[in-house]
Amino acid sequence: MTALPHIHYFLGANSPTGFYSLYDHLLSPEEARAIYILKGGPGCGKSTLMRKIGAWAQEAGLEPEYILCSGDPDSLDAVVLPTLSVAIVDGTAPHVVEPKYPGAVERYVNMGDCYDQDALWPLRQEIMDCMSGYKGCYQRAYRCLGAAAEIMEDQRSALLTEALSQKLAKRAQGILVREIPRRKSEIPGRVKLRFLDAVTHKGFVSLYGTALAQCSRIYALSDSAGLAHELLIHLLAGATANGYDVVACPDPMAPDRLAHLLIPQLDLAFLSAFGTQPEKAYRRLRLDAAADSELLRRNRPRLRFAKKVSAALVEEAVSSLALAKEMHDDLEAIYNPHVDFGLVDGMAQDIWEEIVAL
Repeated sequence: MTALPHIHYFLGANSPTGFYSLYDHLLSPEEARAIYILKGGPGCGKSTLMRKIGAWAQEAGLEPEYILCSGDPDSLDAVVLPTLSVAIVDGTAPHVVEPKYPGAVERYVNMGDCYDQDALWPLRQEIMDCMSGYKGCYQRAYRCLGAAAEIMEDQRSALLTEALSQKLAKRAQGILVREIPRRKSEIPGRVKLRFLDAVTHKGFVSLYGTALAQCSRIYALSDSAGLAHELLIHLLAGATANGYDVVACPDPMAPDRLAHLLIPQLDLAFLSAFGTQPEKAYRRLRLDAAADSELLRRNRPRLRFAKKVSAALVEEAVSSLALAKEMHDDLEAIYNPHVDFGLVDGMAQDIWEEIVAL
């Protein structure tokens, strides 16, 4: 069997205002056949269970969508099986998930049962100390990201004029005419919200492979000042009006603005980037160059300052996230020897058998 491409997204972001959640967009309860909400603390096997189910789904010829943890992109926070309308999600803080239709659609899975509570009781003070330091690291990271976002906004506001907004809107209309024809169906397309990027303990991570796995025609948008939203918002409106489903990807540093747009039905994606960009590009657009040249010249020192200082602040945030990751690893190292992973395997098997029987 030919291996299916792995689709990875984030549903949470380490943002300037703290943890920003899109977990209410995981899978609509009204359309879902089952949503399994995993409850349990660090190291109890939630990610292990989801990886097993994802692997079995892959072997069965399904196409799982993996939701990565924005704190640690090597860890899973959810697995979605779109063709079966099923999801398995870590419903613990900071991305708390609670049922809308408990029992009928959502089902709790208590993974706290996998702990040896008698063995953990003598370790409680060590656990408390780790958790306290872990939360402090995240608070510092969010303060650094908040300061970086303020400077980035200063950079954006220096270039974004009404004339530039109109110019990018006009360019979007040209792309719509050329690339996004109206479908015969009068039903508007649906919007799925996902983060394609995250600020993590590894730095700024962009999951361009996910876009390339679904779309071969890539518009690479060179954007150092957060201008892509002015183009993408018009493409989003036009694509859905023309009947296409889209994946809209906000900017984790400004979640109210779009950074990317995927239209898999047209094999088309618009990916913005500052610095590293996907190697494969159908077309490249320099959004920075669309700004007024005289405005760029006058503000060049200000833009250089903003770039340098915001990058340093993000780097400080990443350092704090890396320290939080070390503390979380220490916490899991305390818990792991006292987790019954045989029980974890059994839970995974039971859930998988339920899924295939739905």
